[in-house]
Amino acid sequence: MLKSSRINTAIAILHDLTAATLAWWFAYLLRFNFDLPANFQSEMWRTLIWVIPLQGAVFWGFNLYRGIWRYASVADLRRILFAVVAATALVPLVLGLFRVQAIVPRSVLIIDPILLILSMGGSRLLYRLWKENLLYGDFHLRGEPVLVLGAGSAGIGLSKELARSREWHQVGFLDDDEDKQGRTLNGIKVLGKLDSLPYWAKRLGVEQIIVAMPTTTHQVRRHVIDLASHSGVKAQMVPAFEDLLSGRVAISQLRAVELDDLLGRDPVQLDDAGLQEQLGGKVVLVTGAGGSIGSELCRQITRFQPRLLVLYEASEFALYNMEQELTHKFPQIEIVYLAGDVRDAARLEQAFAEYSPSVVFHAAAYKHVPLMERHNAWQAVRNNVFGTWQVAQCAQRHGVEKFVLISTDKAVNPTNIMGTSKRMAEMVCQGLQQTGGTRFIIVRFGNVLGSNGSVIPKFREQIAQGGPVTVTHPEITRYFMSIPEAAQLVMQAGCMGRGGEIFVLDMGEPVKIVDLARDLIRLSGMRDGDIKIEFTGLRPGEKLYEELLADDENTLPTPHPKLRIAQARMVSADELATMLSWIAIDVAVADGMVRERLCQWVPEYTPDTRQ
Repeated sequence: MLKSSRINTAIAILHDLTAATLAWWFAYLLRFNFDLPANFQSEMWRTLIWVIPLQGAVFWGFNLYRGIWRYASVADLRRILFAVVAATALVPLVLGLFRVQAIVPRSVLIIDPILLILSMGGSRLLYRLWKENLLYGDFHLRGEPVLVLGAGSAGIGLSKELARSREWHQVGFLDDDEDKQGRTLNGIKVLGKLDSLPYWAKRLGVEQIIVAMPTTTHQVRRHVIDLASHSGVKAQMVPAFEDLLSGRVAISQLRAVELDDLLGRDPVQLDDAGLQEQLGGKVVLVTGAGGSIGSELCRQITRFQPRLLVLYEASEFALYNMEQELTHKFPQIEIVYLAGDVRDAARLEQAFAEYSPSVVFHAAAYKHVPLMERHNAWQAVRNNVFGTWQVAQCAQRHGVEKFVLISTDKAVNPTNIMGTSKRMAEMVCQGLQQTGGTRFIIVRFGNVLGSNGSVIPKFREQIAQGGPVTVTHPEITRYFMSIPEAAQLVMQAGCMGRGGEIFVLDMGEPVKIVDLARDLIRLSGMRDGDIKIEFTGLRPGEKLYEELLADDENTLPTPHPKLRIAQARMVSADELATMLSWIAIDVAVADGMVRERLCQWVPEYTPDTRQ
């Protein structure tokens, strides 16, 4: 690579010296109307041996050979202009200083720099046009026609990248901005509004669109993707706005439309200053760090430069995956990877004593409803309640500033073991809250898209196998948010919490699971009817509708629009002690006995009678 760079530099220097020689010669020819007298011809050659080295030295001094011609820009042309003007000003000075016996016509000193700027700048421009396939115009085979939806900064940046592509040929923009209609941007016309997509796709033979609107609302994205689906064209997306830090969109960054784009929500506004104060330079411990939420929390926390990030995870494989990922992505962050169970008091004590975390995010839990409902009820309670108690007690003993529990909407009026155990975990944290000391904060939200064990990966697998896609009930609905959004709001709630609160996340509108299945079928390039949808009936412990607040709860607003505080039933110290003394018994307990005890501790729990 280094050798190639030196060769390219040598060629560029040779080109400019040749251009300087020809410009000096042509300046004399133009001065004398191409009838150069013999005496001036000899003086031209006599001065040339002084002028060319001088100009070459000036060009080198102005760093004309550090750039790449393929990416020649206005800045490069400006440097050429300054270098040529400086060299021209030095020519009479050098000739006089070294007493060169020659007369240089003044008109030559005017014509020469003009020719030199045109030849040096023009050659660089032509080379860039050639490399970007723009010299051939419409005579060049440009690839598959594509429409770009969105004529903002991202769309224009993408258009410049498409101009260099042999794979795609942009035939137009579509944008709803009235001021842009009919205008030409980067040589490409804004053909019409977004709703005109079916017309232009058919007229121009377009089978591919690129949605370049990273800052638009998810409703607009959903509308555009639906238009593309009904028009029979495939859609791709540019990355999210925060990923476009350079202001330039590369072809390799384009991605297929994901479910997040259809169900997506407006971006989360974080209190970066508050989070930096809470996490920056601190020791942060995450339990369940290899799970969907735990792993995303780790990724998000690294943004705020903690002094040390401790990952605590029971699954060796999940911990290994995180070690491989984070070591590569965040080499500047000191990270410790601990294998351990949240029910293991000795291991927890060792971890807290050695690393002294200031903030703990407790994401470790058994979360799969049907799996926990049968044959695993006691283990769900032991892990979700006893495990939370062990971690929370350890946090109190070691002076942790904040303890953030990841809870679930299934803890509201629970009908299953998993939801009830999470409600009990909430009660543990509320019961341990004291004036001063560790502040316990609870964050309750619904399903996240693509999490481990969620319905999305299952649907994808069923579609890949040709179906059928199985849905439990045609009316079953759930709240959904993306994993990054959930992690961001958990951190934000942790930042805002003063201790003892249950934060409820704004989950938006509930989504029918059958509609989710149809969306995934369409995103897989198929039409409704290509893949059969079968209804299998509600599973044990499963509700048709999830709730975010229990009947005896109400909420209070917070300064953040996507967070509210639930006022939940509190548990007394005696109640908590009795409950924990039973759960602490390390013996096997039958599912029926577990349900009986849960009805005592959580009155709002209604066991599923379909057991």
